[in-house]
Amino acid sequence: MSATEPDGSAVVRVLSYNVRSLRDEVPALARVIRACRPDVVCVQEAPRFFRWRKAAARLAKASGLVYVTGGATASGPMILSSLRAHVERAEDVLLPRTPGLHQRGFATAVLRFGRARLGVLSCHLSIDDEERYEQGRLLLDRLAALDVPYAVAAGDLNDRPDGRTFQLLAGSLQDGWATKPWGREHTTRLGDPLQRIDAVFATHGVQVLGCGVPMGLPGIRERDLRAATDHLPVLAAVRVPAGPAA
Repeated sequence: MSATEPDGSAVVRVLSYNVRSLRDEVPALARVIRACRPDVVCVQEAPRFFRWRKAAARLAKASGLVYVTGGATASGPMILSSLRAHVERAEDVLLPRTPGLHQRGFATAVLRFGRARLGVLSCHLSIDDEERYEQGRLLLDRLAALDVPYAVAAGDLNDRPDGRTFQLLAGSLQDGWATKPWGREHTTRLGDPLQRIDAVFATHGVQVLGCGVPMGLPGIRERDLRAATDHLPVLAAVRVPAGPAA
């Protein structure tokens, strides 16, 4: 459960979800997101084309959240948050593009929960191994550039835990599922080949309380998970230490 601790630290619920450009059942998607009660949502494949801002605002409203940054301006990744979060700053970053492959980017923000500050990065990495690995390196650089002691990076990696990009990230960050597994591991759609290609990572100093696909969480129905999109969501609860008192 989201909470502010007596010492000023904050328990924050971070959700990562590839929404496939809202091509599926948006009401089912919104019900899943609401049931997860997230403080932060790292979205991948957010709407990017005609009237994309209106579509992003509609998803945020239906999910009980607010738009922070990203979408077309980050070529797909987007960040939503609850009203609990105070947005200190946000920036969208377009990554170097390999000819013939999709443009990729990062949506980034620094959010404050009372005295606890959390950097957030939403990503959707390349299907090409070489480009994906370089994007993993850029992800670590961008996370450091947020210049906050505690941060999370979440998204669709298009890579499995035995892949070199996944291992690059897990070598520098905490892989939420590997650190404190909870719920279901695999993030591909129910009935598809079992793979964990979506993940939530945290910098050291962030305490991972639990991370995984929220199967069985109250309010989450299998029918909605099947209808919402072609990925399953990853939900992590993390404790973020407080910064200095104002």
